[in-house]
Amino acid sequence: MGKKNKQKIILPPELPPEVPDDEIEVSDEDLQFVNENLDYAGFVSGLDTTSITKHVTRVADLKEDALERLYERRLQKKKLKEKEEEEKEKENRVEVDRVDALPVKSLDGQVYYRTLAEKKGGDGGEEDDGGGDKGIVRLTKTERRAKLKKSKKEAKKLGKQVENTEQVEVTSQAAVLAEVKEDLTAEATFETKKRKLAELGIALLADPESNIKSLKEMLQFCLDDDDAIIKLGLLSLLAVFKDIIPGYRIRLPTEKELEMKVSKEVKKMRFYESTLLSVYKAYLQKLVLLEKKSKFQHVAVRCICTLLEAVPHFNFRESLLAAVVKNIGSQDDVIRKLSCSAIKSIFVSEGKHGGAATVEAVELIADHVKALNCQLHPDSVEVFMSLSFHEDLRKPEEPDKESKVKYKKNRKRKNVEEPGQLQESDRKRSKKELMAKMREEVTADYKSAVFTPDVKEQRKMQSDMLSAVFETYFRILKHVMQSTAASSQANGTSVAGESGAHPLLAPCLNGLGKFTHFIDLDYIGDLMNYLKKLAGGGSSPDNSSEKCAKGLTVSERLQCCIVAFKVMRSNLDALNVDLQGFFVQLYNLILEYRPGRDQGEVLVEALKIMLFEDRQHDMQKAAAFVKRLATFSLCFGSAESMAALVTLKQLLQKNVKCRNLLENDAGGGSVSGSIAKYQPYATDPNLSGALASVLWELNLLCKHYQPAISTIASSISTMSTSHNQVYLASTSPQQAFRDLSLEQESFNPKSDLRKSNNKRKRGSGPSRLASIEENVNSTGLLDEDELRKKLSDHFSLLRDFKESEKLRTELDRTTSALQLFEEYKKQKKKTARRGIKFGGKGV
Repeated sequence: MGKKNKQKIILPPELPPEVPDDEIEVSDEDLQFVNENLDYAGFVSGLDTTSITKHVTRVADLKEDALERLYERRLQKKKLKEKEEEEKEKENRVEVDRVDALPVKSLDGQVYYRTLAEKKGGDGGEEDDGGGDKGIVRLTKTERRAKLKKSKKEAKKLGKQVENTEQVEVTSQAAVLAEVKEDLTAEATFETKKRKLAELGIALLADPESNIKSLKEMLQFCLDDDDAIIKLGLLSLLAVFKDIIPGYRIRLPTEKELEMKVSKEVKKMRFYESTLLSVYKAYLQKLVLLEKKSKFQHVAVRCICTLLEAVPHFNFRESLLAAVVKNIGSQDDVIRKLSCSAIKSIFVSEGKHGGAATVEAVELIADHVKALNCQLHPDSVEVFMSLSFHEDLRKPEEPDKESKVKYKKNRKRKNVEEPGQLQESDRKRSKKELMAKMREEVTADYKSAVFTPDVKEQRKMQSDMLSAVFETYFRILKHVMQSTAASSQANGTSVAGESGAHPLLAPCLNGLGKFTHFIDLDYIGDLMNYLKKLAGGGSSPDNSSEKCAKGLTVSERLQCCIVAFKVMRSNLDALNVDLQGFFVQLYNLILEYRPGRDQGEVLVEALKIMLFEDRQHDMQKAAAFVKRLATFSLCFGSAESMAALVTLKQLLQKNVKCRNLLENDAGGGSVSGSIAKYQPYATDPNLSGALASVLWELNLLCKHYQPAISTIASSISTMSTSHNQVYLASTSPQQAFRDLSLEQESFNPKSDLRKSNNKRKRGSGPSRLASIEENVNSTGLLDEDELRKKLSDHFSLLRDFKESEKLRTELDRTTSALQLFEEYKKQKKKTARRGIKFGGKGV
């Protein structure tokens, strides 16, 4: 097989260095030689310079990269040939045994052994002199062929690797360049789109009527592939719509109105309104779609809530309200807060929409609570607290006196009129009817322009709102009763105080307490039954009230009692309901209260409404609550104790006979009543027999560490039992609770504590305890912080005794080391001074 002829490139010879003509010096001998031999030098003038320059430029114009690659390939081929030749020489040579031959050192410093050329011919592998194992070793023909094949394969692999590396380098560089170009183009396009959005928005804000077509261009940015551009487009459109949306609802013209001939200004306005409405509708649809995606959820919800707050009067309000109400119970705090704030702004600012949006929002929330079976976040119902109702609209309309008088006069005239005057009266009537119609039309146009709804419309809207609100509240109460009864039947016994089981009950009870004076009298009886069952005070044969009460916390049951009393106070004239069951529940719940678990504010409010502000109390019931509150004051913190003592003092001031509990008789109080023995574990306050007991708790409370509690306890114990003495309440239980709560407590200890005469050492633990005992025994009063500090110091010393010993040993070591170091410094200084002194004398 013949080899293919490869194209050979003949490189031009190296040109001589260029020398300018001025520097060239020709000698006289050279000129004379040329002149004498002109025949021999004539060929120089006949040279074809064009062909020479073409050849040189053709080869020189080749790219430097190609020449370098050719040069490298030729070098690689030369190296491969040299390796093959060396391997052949090694095969043809035989190494001499190192024992028989000495090494030779070359001029370069390399040490090698001399070799002998292999003998050609012979008997095919015989060695010189028959040396055996110590003779010369040589390779066979098969081994030589294998080595040649391996060398050729390695050469081919090296060539391929070189080509692959060159290709990989080129491709990697191209990929990097492509990425850089893409990044630069993406940034450039992002900047251009931002500028375009800004230009369109500024133009729309400057002149919206002439640039209304730009809205569609801005809406196209919301369909971009870049997420950042979509967000910018949404926010830009939000700012534009907030500014250019008019203060009225747009009504598109009908087909008949479109057929009519109108002026250019009207056409322009119609075009403006139609394009604005169509783009606004598409924008809202885009927001609703993007709300479902997690990437754009926050931006879309923010835009929807902002539009609802800014333009609640404009078209497509229903879709905005539906989207916002759906998110008021969201698990995301940001979305829920935005939605609730938008709904509250609608409830507060009714002047923007005339109250229609408020009615729609309340009805949507009621439907939402019903659809989700009352399993929502408390904020979804707490928004009702921002509603405001007008009490003037509750009163029915009274007919005007003037209309009555006119009606009577017209009746008299009709009876007096003669038949001859009937035609004239008909004419007058027709004129009056026309005038009345004209007035009605004018008043209707005026109302639509002024945007102030009629009193009838306001009354209707308020009734619709109240019905939706109370329907939601009653549904929540019914759901709580059913769920607690079902859970108690399923589990047998339910743990009281489960948090999070009824999330909507607390805002529901707060709302009922606020709007209780708007409840219709027909529903108050059912409401009181619900509250009695939830509080646990109902007397039913199946114990349904107890089952309902077991699933509620103490705070929720107390709140039910509070709402019941508020309902009764707002409707005293129309109701006659016995509240004894709620008093029984309060009497039992006082001892079930736990400071860390339950809310102290709710307990204090219940004490204020049910005991402090109530005018009339049965003597036995009042005495039972006085005794229970005194026991409660001994068991709980200073704030709760102070509120209980303030209520106790108020009860003693109102019920003079209960002051007999302050007397220390041998057999109890002087007025024992029908029950001769006090029963502290009785569930009914009327059956406790508290009049037969004595308030011995006040003696302990007079020695309380809190000065305020000790002073009020001592003032109660010194109250006179005379009927003529009158006391006025200075503070309420809520005020006393706030003053002594843990957050606002400013405790100032008494400064007249007696100090022990014997001063002991500070580090001794038993001496500290002895001083504490002496202070307590002498005065009976001690600062809580001081007591805690002394006890903590005492027990920390006992606990950390070993650690203190270790620290002391380490301290002793460090101090001794420092002392030795200081002594060493002093000795060194002394020696240095002596050396200087002797050196000066020349010793």
